[in-house]
Parts: sequence; C-alpha cells; structure tokens
Amino acid sequence: MKTEFPIYRFKELNTPFYYYDLSILRNTLEVLKNESEKYGYKIHYALKANSNPVLLKIISSYGFGADCVSWNEIERALSCGFNPEKIVFAGVGKSDYEISNALKAGILCFNCESLQELDVINNIAGELGLTARVALRINPNVDAHTHHHIATAKEDSKFGIIISEIEEAVLKLESLKNIVLIGIHFHIGSQITRMQVFRNLCSRINEITDWFSSRKIDLKIINVGGGLGIDYHEPDNLPAFAEYFSVFKELLRLYPGQELHFEPGRSVVAQCGSLISKVLFIKNGSNTKFAIIDAGMTDLIRPALYQAYHKIENITPQSLNTIIHYDVVGPICESSDTFGKYVELPKTRRGDLIAIRSAGAYGEVMASRYNLRNLPYSVFSEDTK
Repeated sequence: MKTEFPIYRFKELNTPFYYYDLSILRNTLEVLKNESEKYGYKIHYALKANSNPVLLKIISSYGFGADCVSWNEIERALSCGFNPEKIVFAGVGKSDYEISNALKAGILCFNCESLQELDVINNIAGELGLTARVALRINPNVDAHTHHHIATAKEDSKFGIIISEIEEAVLKLESLKNIVLIGIHFHIGSQITRMQVFRNLCSRINEITDWFSSRKIDLKIINVGGGLGIDYHEPDNLPAFAEYFSVFKELLRLYPGQELHFEPGRSVVAQCGSLISKVLFIKNGSNTKFAIIDAGMTDLIRPALYQAYHKIENITPQSLNTIIHYDVVGPICESSDTFGKYVELPKTRRGDLIAIRSAGAYGEVMASRYNLRNLPYSVFSEDTK
C-alpha cells in the first residue's frame, strides 16, 4: 500500500504539518495483529514513538496494550481507550508521583530498572495499601548494532539491572511485602534491522530464564521489548513482522504457562506519517544548491540528533524531468538543521511542497519550540477526502 498525498488539499494549508495516512496505519496494525496472534504473543504499543490521540484511539481499538515511560503517557493511553491491565510502565527515573498514580490506575506492571526502585515502589504501594506487580528490566549486554544514542543494552547503559545484580534483586524481593514479581523485561535498542541481534537476545534470555527456573522462581511474563527497525529508504514497505516473530518462536524457550510480550513503537507508526513542508528559497552555495524549507529540526529532530536518513520527495507535480542535487535544510539558526545532503530532486522551486517520509515515529512527539517556533500540527488522510 502506498501513501497518496492530496496535493490539492495541501495547497490550502499552512506548512509545516504532519500528515498521517490512516489507511497505512490500519494496514500495519492488521499485519501486526495477524502475525503476533499466530503465536499468542502480547503487544504493548510504545507511546514514546507517537502519542497523537487520533493514532492512539485507532491502535487501542485493535486490543493492543501500551508501553509507557511517564505518568502523562499512561494518562493519555487511558483516555484513548487502552485497558489499564495491559499497560506497562518503564523508565529509569519514575517519580513518586508517577508511581503512586500508576498504582492507583491498576496497571499491569512496572518494568523496574534498579534495586532502589524496588524499595521505593514497595514503600509507596504499602502506603496506599496496594500490591505492585513488577518485572525486572535486565540489561543483557547485547549489542544492538544501531546508533549509539538508541542502543540500551550495553554494560555502560543507564537502562536496566545488570546481570551481576539479578541475584541481589531476587533476594531483595523476598523481603518486600508489597511487591509481586511477575516477569522479566528486556529492551536492547531501537531501529534494529539485523535479525541476528534478536537471535542473540533469545540466547541470552534463555540463559536468564533457566537461572530463574533453577531457583524455582515462576515468571509469568517474558517481555522482550521492541526495537524492530523499518526501511527508511523505501517508506512504502511494511516492517518485517513475520520474520521478526518467527525468530522468537524458533529460538526462545518458554516454560509452561509463560507469555511472551513485545513493545513495538516505531514499526507501528513510522510509515504512516510524513512531515510536509514548503520550499522558501533556492540558494546557490559554492559547491551545492540549497533547498531551504519551512520545516526545521524543531519539527523533526532525528536527522540533527542521530544523523538519521529520511527519504525526501518533492510532491508538487513537475512539468520538467530535470534532476538536481540539493542540500535540503531548515530555517533554524543551527548548522545541524539539515534534513539531507546531495538529495536528488526534480528541479525545485519556491513554493513546492516537500514530503519527508517515514516520520510518523519520533517526529511530532519530539517537536520543540526552539527559536520560539510554532509546533507542527497534524492532518489526517480521512480529513482530506
């Protein structure tokens, strides 16, 4: 399925804005649901990828759970129809306020990332007269082979409990009366495109679950997090859900009664979203041409922050087939405000519309008001028909 841009409608709108093709989103969700249900896997959508309420209401309608990293995300998930009993709460720095509210909301569990966090959750649960369900987030020291800013499972990462602390965590849990351990959790990074990484993760998880089993510790949930990457070069390609789930089916050993949970984010929403911008100026440099557009790193920070690639298209109908290379840049007073260098585009003019593709994940949700710019707004395919 290919994204269709209603250019006639876009010409009437102020730019920049995020355009979401909801048919692409629904198609992605259908594939995700069908492939995960083959094996009885449980899905929690990661709100950090995109927490737009319109998208969340569609995602929750498929019966998926939510993976949240703040109380505000939990509150947003609840308001958009997610069942609290399918919500998990992760993050290395949960505040007392957030923990208290999450307990009162009756979420499925906390993914705990430090020994001290266990003590804090236990104390707050005791004060409320509640029992907290927790999963230990374990750092398995698996190399995700992704950008170092989005790799989360190496030994020097701030995320998770290191393997050498697992036994201490288990001993601590025995003395905490307001906590029940229901599982273990892993998340090794984001935008992972090598299936071998997930094979390595399965091997490490098998070792860890065997350790728990040898100590007669019953784990109901094995949560392997998210991380499945997308094809940024071909934005009309869906993620490889079938291959991804089959790796875990083949290699991960579950004990009787155990559930396998996943937390996809980027792979769910990235391909349905594009950042739409307008060309302000064409400028000659000494060695290149610049296409200066009205979207900037405040609207989509990934290229500046991660040196990330996004396919850039001129979507204004062209009368000429001349191809020219441009550095596509924004208006922000930072040299890093560049979306792509030496980008092949048809001869581009002031006023042409530019689509920056695969921007549905970590785009709108990371926007800022640096330079006192307005935040980008959202347009949905069903609003333009």
